[in-house]
Amino acid sequence: MEQNYPRPWVMVDIALFTIRDERLCLILTRRKEPPFEGLHALPGGFVHIQEDTDAEAAARRVIRGKIGFDAPYLEQLYTFSGAARDPRGWSVSVAYYALIPWSLLARSTSAEAFAVEALPPLPFDHPRIVAKAVERLRGKATYSSLPAFLLPAEFTMNDLHRIYEQTIGARLDKASFRHKILEQDIIEEIPGRFRTGAHRPAQLYRLSSKALTAFERKI
Repeated sequence: MEQNYPRPWVMVDIALFTIRDERLCLILTRRKEPPFEGLHALPGGFVHIQEDTDAEAAARRVIRGKIGFDAPYLEQLYTFSGAARDPRGWSVSVAYYALIPWSLLARSTSAEAFAVEALPPLPFDHPRIVAKAVERLRGKATYSSLPAFLLPAEFTMNDLHRIYEQTIGARLDKASFRHKILEQDIIEEIPGRFRTGAHRPAQLYRLSSKALTAFERKI
């Protein structure tokens, strides 16, 4: 028997990270409807109970709808709730963060990238969600293969080194980084594949696994 209890709004919000111009950035979209119409905000939406099998399915649907394709990496972040976070009423937001290479996002006409240090004013409790997501991303990047999901399928060791530095927000010794990465066995050489240019050809690598790999020690 259905109980006649008030029900909160249930939604998902996603912090979509990318690296653009060597800076950690968030993808924001402009709200097309009230409240806060016209402001930049995190991609998000209501859970469709007839369509979404769970909150992650809702998040993936929202990402596809906002930018046109799936994110290579998606992880649940935190649950935000309360009467004050949304002027429409008591709401629950299951927040996620996702990593997407800029080479994919550059094809999207609706995606706008903002450096995490220079975001525009955000509505709802999106500043809290962003702060939590940046903290999680930078912390987890120090002991896992997480930053590699910001790269295209093929990359050089220098590409990987730079993406770790840009994600973590700190300089990393190149020789020590190379040693630790090879020790973790998260990447593999692509036979016969090199990037050529002004300098000597650079070996191209790919991830050994599409799943996130945790390290035995920090980078």
